[in-house]
Amino acid sequence: MGLFAIADLHLSLGVNKPMDIFKGWEHYVDRLEQNWRSKITSEDTVILPGDISWGMTLAQAKPDFAFIHNLPGKKILLKGNHDYWFSTKNKVDQFLAENGFSSISMLFNNAFEYGDYCLCGTRGWMNEKGEQADKKVLLREAGRLRLSLEAGTKTGKPPIAFLHYPPVYASDECYELLSVLLEFGVKRCYYGHIHGRAQEYAINGERNGIDFRLISGDYIQFDPVQIL
Repeated sequence: MGLFAIADLHLSLGVNKPMDIFKGWEHYVDRLEQNWRSKITSEDTVILPGDISWGMTLAQAKPDFAFIHNLPGKKILLKGNHDYWFSTKNKVDQFLAENGFSSISMLFNNAFEYGDYCLCGTRGWMNEKGEQADKKVLLREAGRLRLSLEAGTKTGKPPIAFLHYPPVYASDECYELLSVLLEFGVKRCYYGHIHGRAQEYAINGERNGIDFRLISGDYIQFDPVQIL
């Protein structure tokens, strides 16, 4: 039984939004499936921290969910900034149940137990360079992260955090999210969102006592990273 993670699948099996046109994304769906099936079994769990599907609705995203469901293991999904199919957790849970996607669960204001740990997280937020900080969004995401970590605390097990946006990047820090991670004693945090040349400035290592790791699909060559 192992725990794996990979972010930013950007699947588009139900819409015309191919990612293969970008350098490093050639045949990425085939590569992802081959890597996944070579190492992940039905006893394993895979965390997918956001940007799952380009589908604008759950109906458009259905082929992508079917693809994920048919891969081995249990999958836990987080919302990313491009997951426009997400409206409410209840609607997504209903969609998953109605379509028999029993291997997929949503991490949203909740937590999951895994062995000696609890798995927590949220989408997060990052202010793009030159943009005015959106305090309302930052506080909302910090609140959701807090709810998840509070749920994790009830398990009595140490947390591992997953976010879509990086809470630290280059010399920048998102205080609103980082302070919550530190408050709850998070020691490991995995994130996605960063692509291409921007990955040169991603934090892979310890900062503020937390080990941060970038797991965007293109960064890890569409090969899920084993965490536990």
